[in-house]
Order: sequence, then structure tokens, then C-alpha cells
Amino acid sequence: MTKTAILVVSFGTTFPGTRQKTIAATEAAIQQAYPDATVFRAFTSNVVIKRIREKEQIKIDTPSQALHKIQQAGFTRVLVQSLHIIPGIEYQRLLSQLAGYRDQFAELIVGQPLLSDYSDYQWLVAQLPKLTPNLAADEGVLFMGHGTADNQFTAYACLDHMLMGTRHYVGAVESYPDLTLELKRMQQDGIKKVHLWPLMLVAGNHATNDMSSTEPASWRSQLEAHGFKTESHLVGLGELPAVQQRFTQHLQQALDKSNEGK
Repeated sequence: MTKTAILVVSFGTTFPGTRQKTIAATEAAIQQAYPDATVFRAFTSNVVIKRIREKEQIKIDTPSQALHKIQQAGFTRVLVQSLHIIPGIEYQRLLSQLAGYRDQFAELIVGQPLLSDYSDYQWLVAQLPKLTPNLAADEGVLFMGHGTADNQFTAYACLDHMLMGTRHYVGAVESYPDLTLELKRMQQDGIKKVHLWPLMLVAGNHATNDMSSTEPASWRSQLEAHGFKTESHLVGLGELPAVQQRFTQHLQQALDKSNEGK
């Protein structure tokens, strides 16, 4: 009998509350969709893993460690679902770790990150305005993406462009489009109040500190310094049932594609 393991992989977070609401909730949704499989967890961030071990005395595996554990437990079929938003540096790091285990299992199937093809962008652009549906005429929503040095940084600009005209905007902490550009666009659109929302799986360090804190460099502080009123929403995308189901669908799509080749 084939034993199936599902390895759910994310960047991770040191914030226990959002970890439970996002990562654990998505793992539970995947488990519900595949009740006969055993679900395992791995994080790609070594820094996050180290801090959780030090502060919470919880040991979380890297993908390589989790795969070794899965192999030792006798699983022959492994389904891996990435919880990354874009197929950027962290996702590529995951793929490189998986490569060393391709020959160790009868099957090793990988589900794509949230934004992997045009239909994913269309889907997310339709979902985002539902988060704050009752905007006043002078209100807008600014989503904070992480950004990346990888060529996938274009994902954020693409979303920003596709949301044009909806009073929903996308900026990135570490790449383009930056806050200065989005600030100018919102001024031109007559926005007076900005709802800040993380475009990230979790509402962790970036959402708490870089987005919504009272530190001078935070997005909240910079927006308020330019005369905007702000309201922060510390809700990671992973809390949304629709996003949890989208990841589950990506895993099923990978399974279907694998079965087509047999």
C-alpha cells in the first residue's frame, strides 16, 4: 500500500498567533482535502527556524530535514505544496532542496506558489477588493508585498497595474513599486484614508513593524506624515479560506498533471 506524505512549505514566521491562523489553518485545509495523507511542515527561513527554537523551544524542519524524516518513516509518495506568494528566491531554494530527493521516492510532486500563472493573478485581483468592500469615496487600500531581488519582483507591479481604477494599490517593501510611487498615485486619486493590508501569507514582522508600527520609517508613519489617515489590518492572506483553498487547488493541479503523464 502506498503511503502518502504531504509536505507544506512556507517561509515561516516567528509570530505564533499569525502562524496558527495562516500556516496551520492552510495545513488543516490541505489535510481535509487529503484525509488519507500525513501532513508535515517545513520552513525555508533558517533565521525563523532558529528564533522559534530559541524563543519557543519548538523544532521546525527545513525542507531537506523534513524529506529525510519522511523517507525514514517509509513514505514512498510525497506531495509538496509551497505556501509562497510568488515563485521567487525562497521557492527556488525549496526546489533546489527537493532536487536532491527526486530519486528517493516513487513520486515527488510539487504544487505551485499562489501566483504562478495568469489565471492566479486574475483570481487574486478579483479577491482583494472583497477584503474591504465598503470603502468611502476618499478611501483606498494599500497592500504591502514583500518584494524580491529576483526577477519575480514584477509580480507586484503586475498586480498593482491590474488593480488600477479600483482604489486598491500594491507596493513592496524590498523592491518595486515602492511606497513613494504608491503615495503619489493615491494623492492623485484623491485618497484621504488608507487601509493598510499585508500582501503576505502571514501578518508577521513586516506587517507589524514595517507596515503598521509608529516607527518613523513604517508605511503608516510615512503616510500619516503626508496627511493620510490610516487603518491597519493585521490579517495575513493565509487566514482567508479562499486562499487556503487556492493552495489546495494548486496541489491538485500538480497531481492531475502528474497523472496525465502516466
